Amino acid sequence: MKKAPRHKPKQTRARPSESAEFLLEIGTEELPYEVIAPALALLKDHVEGLLSEARLSSVSIKTYGTPRRLVLVIEGLATHQAPMVKEAIGPSKAVAFDQAGQPTRAAIGFATGQGVPVESLQVRQTPKGEYLFAVKQDAGRPSKTVLLDVLPQLVSKLSFPKAMKWNEAGVRFARPVRWLVALFAGSVLPVEVAGIKAGNRTYGHRVMGGGKPITVHDFKTYNRGLERNGVLVDPERRRVAIQEQLERLCTQAGVGLNADESLLDQAVYTTEWPWAIVGNFKPEYLSVPSEILMTSMKEHQGFFSVRDRKSGKLAAHFIAVANNQLKDMSLIRAGNERVLAARLADAKFFFDEDRKVKLEARAKKLGGITFHQKLGTMAQKQERVTMLAGVISGLVEPQQEGLQQECERAGALCKADLLTGIVGEFPELQGIMGGEYAKHDGEALAVSHAIREQYLPRSLEGELPKTVAGQVLSLADRLDSLAAFFHVGIVPTGSEDPFALRRHATAIVRILLEGAAFRNFGQAVQNAQAIVASAGIKAAPVAGGDALQRLLDFVFERVRHYGRTVHGLRDDVMNAVLKVADRQSFDLRDLLERMKALQAMAARAEFDPLIVGFKRAHRLVEKEKWDQMPVEPQRFQHPSEGRLHAAIQEQGRMVSHMQAGRYGQAMDVLVDLKPAIDAFFEAVMVNAEDPAVRSNRLSLLKNVDDFFMSFADFSQIVVQGS
Repeated sequence: MKKAPRHKPKQTRARPSESAEFLLEIGTEELPYEVIAPALALLKDHVEGLLSEARLSSVSIKTYGTPRRLVLVIEGLATHQAPMVKEAIGPSKAVAFDQAGQPTRAAIGFATGQGVPVESLQVRQTPKGEYLFAVKQDAGRPSKTVLLDVLPQLVSKLSFPKAMKWNEAGVRFARPVRWLVALFAGSVLPVEVAGIKAGNRTYGHRVMGGGKPITVHDFKTYNRGLERNGVLVDPERRRVAIQEQLERLCTQAGVGLNADESLLDQAVYTTEWPWAIVGNFKPEYLSVPSEILMTSMKEHQGFFSVRDRKSGKLAAHFIAVANNQLKDMSLIRAGNERVLAARLADAKFFFDEDRKVKLEARAKKLGGITFHQKLGTMAQKQERVTMLAGVISGLVEPQQEGLQQECERAGALCKADLLTGIVGEFPELQGIMGGEYAKHDGEALAVSHAIREQYLPRSLEGELPKTVAGQVLSLADRLDSLAAFFHVGIVPTGSEDPFALRRHATAIVRILLEGAAFRNFGQAVQNAQAIVASAGIKAAPVAGGDALQRLLDFVFERVRHYGRTVHGLRDDVMNAVLKVADRQSFDLRDLLERMKALQAMAARAEFDPLIVGFKRAHRLVEKEKWDQMPVEPQRFQHPSEGRLHAAIQEQGRMVSHMQAGRYGQAMDVLVDLKPAIDAFFEAVMVNAEDPAVRSNRLSLLKNVDDFFMSFADFSQIVVQGS
């Protein structure tokens, strides 16, 4: 039995001469375009994990994809696993050897289980004493052998929103797998997945490729062979090609493109050989609102819309990206025009029919639509939003004449378009069509705009409502949803947020900080909770406190997220300000300005020593049993006590600065307190033997504590030495 120094497992990186290229292609029936990019990202993540676990180094990992294939290319993949020393700890030395120093059954069993001779076991010192270790040299296996084991796992790990089985293998995939290519160092890896054995033959474009197999030896021949047969396998090459074609066609037609990244992604992942063409539709359809036409073109056909460059209005043309390039594209163009004409005719019919019934009449029928099983109907939701819009409109500064009436009227009609034919066909036009129909019904322009903007911002960085009434209605709608769901105990946890409550809270924060000025929004939060409670909705217990407190914490967490991502504010700075914020009455803009002033002060050299002094005072007040007696100047025994007491009397000047929003100057008053605090701690002992003197000094420090706390809870600030 031998002792050896403890050492860590070692891995070595493969040299360039010990590496080769690996190519994997999963050939399928046409995949839904939405799943391709996520599948490629997932494929890359899984490969990185598998290679790491298998101790296989590589130079680069790339993925490519088209509707008929998912492709993985690994450059510089090691041809052999990195060797590694494996160690396992066994029984203690006392248990492993008898009095004569011979191995016991425990030691022999451990050695047998580890596959090593008992004589090779090592005794090492550990924090718990001397223990046996089994040390094995693992030289690793050839990469080809490892890949044959892990490739089936790699394919099975790919998940899709909807998957299917298509043969006896029982493998689930987004679409049936039809062929596999697996090459390592130019040789076929005979792996079998989904009942299909891998080879070295792929297939080109379904039409342009002629259906003949293409033999490949590596990624270079693979890429070249596919391109000759109508496939650009790299999505980025297809993207660039589509963008160039769109630009060229727009220039030729004298129109401007209505850019749409999601539509461009769709074009990239629905084609293998993209070819854009311009089509036309009847100008008479331009009488229909452009949002309807653009949505119909996008959602039904995947077409790009264009606008007249002079007027900026929608033009009677479209651009389609075909998955084919023919000498004569007229048949494809005519087919697209014919299908689009039918779609636009349907849209015009819905639009004309919808305008025959006023929004007010539709609003009365919202009782037939369920908002949520625990929260009643959409009619009840609209009623709550109307009441809350009236409350929030009163918080706008400066007050605007007629704003409350406009917001309440918009609230009373805001959900009525859910019963229209157009919104039934295109749910993404909610609000937009309500605003259009409100204008048609003769409602005030402010009411129409507010209804149209109620769902803005539609994303975290999306456009905010431009009108004040629109901001009020958006706030009311989102705040009602937050209050209602929290009231019934439906609160986001971890990554689960099925009703997008984080997005609603973030939108509220953005509107309050970037839109009109709203004073005392805490009042709106309380009103929202009260309106929900008065509606007779049954409350459910919320873990961690009452629903209102949890809701305010939730909103403040979104404030932290905003401050961190938009203004680069420190977490401790934001926590310090929010800790002392009045939950009953708060102004987010005011809180943000305090945070900015505090962070600016934190960058100054004198800030850290100031906070160290404050925290010392704060800890003493918390630790010692302060008797809550007022400061008595006649009990001062050292001039430093009087100077600190006098400095604290400057609190009035600080309050004046804070009331005027001069937070930088308010911070200067705090900084001016530093010499007096330092002198006090240098000159006196707080825990004096005389109880009266001790109490008086603690009261003095409590005044210091309160002075600082009037701005923020500086105990939250993290500094060196605190």
